[in-house]
Amino acid sequence: MFIPSAPPAELATFIKKYTRFLVVGHKEPDGDCIGSELVLCSALRRLGKTAIPCSAGPFKRHEIRAYEELFQREITAEMRKDAALIIVDCSSADRTGDLESHLSGLPTAIIDHHITGTAGAADARFVNSESPSTVSLIYEFVKALGLEPTREEAELLFLGLCGDTGFFRHLDAGGAATFDLAATLVRAGANPKQTFALMNGGKTLNTCMFLGSMLSRIESYFEGKLLICTETFEETERYGVESRDSDTLYQLLLSVNNVEAIAVIRQESAEKCNVGLRSRNRVNVALIAATLGGGGHKNAAGLGTHGTISELRTKLLAEFEKILTTTSDE
Repeated sequence: MFIPSAPPAELATFIKKYTRFLVVGHKEPDGDCIGSELVLCSALRRLGKTAIPCSAGPFKRHEIRAYEELFQREITAEMRKDAALIIVDCSSADRTGDLESHLSGLPTAIIDHHITGTAGAADARFVNSESPSTVSLIYEFVKALGLEPTREEAELLFLGLCGDTGFFRHLDAGGAATFDLAATLVRAGANPKQTFALMNGGKTLNTCMFLGSMLSRIESYFEGKLLICTETFEETERYGVESRDSDTLYQLLLSVNNVEAIAVIRQESAEKCNVGLRSRNRVNVALIAATLGGGGHKNAAGLGTHGTISELRTKLLAEFEKILTTTSDE
């Protein structure tokens, strides 16, 4: 159950101590990541601070592409001068992609809600693994700074909240506080209808064709408890990453009767694969992702690693076998 918590005093002290901030999220950002960065930067600017949102990208999700131009893709020596670093939606610099090598040596604060991954050194840390999203923590921090969200900030916070909760599909009986936050953001100007359209509209015919191609190759394991879907490098080149519709794919696979977990393996290059993992309640895919160098949440996790689809399939099957052949209904 998520219970909103006040940010630690050390975070407020960190903000008061510095006047210039680099705000950085993880590579391949989602709505929660970019919403957290942009709202935090906006709040800091309202306090008279200088705040620069940075992201290594790529901005693959169609609902966040309009915000890409607001982010710095590189960090220069001039940007680092007298700056402090705030990492959001991940707990260490090694998740920031190509920006990592430019972040060392800066005073650092971390705001995150993930339960796995390497915990980097930090001068201040606001981490709550029970939170449904990082924007929930950003909202609490904005309030602690004595501010209320503007309409633009509310829209970004709502986008991040809807993204990480699957538009509230992933909440259980303990999710009342999240709905309270949603109501607050709507009162501040967020528009649920427009947010839903942004997240689910604007798809191309290629998207449908790509989805059909992947669904035609579903592999079933452990008496249907695990489904694996693959995307070849040739398909990525043919359709382009902008034709991906991961959320719909995950929804369709998890809706299959008897399924407890799914894995989507994508061959991003000849040497590297990305893997998306989703599950119902019993399987903790974050732990599986962690064994292969990734991380995430109990029911939604991922990783990027060197290897081929065949190699990753073998490794994943070995990990899922430990769970799906021993887990009972008790």
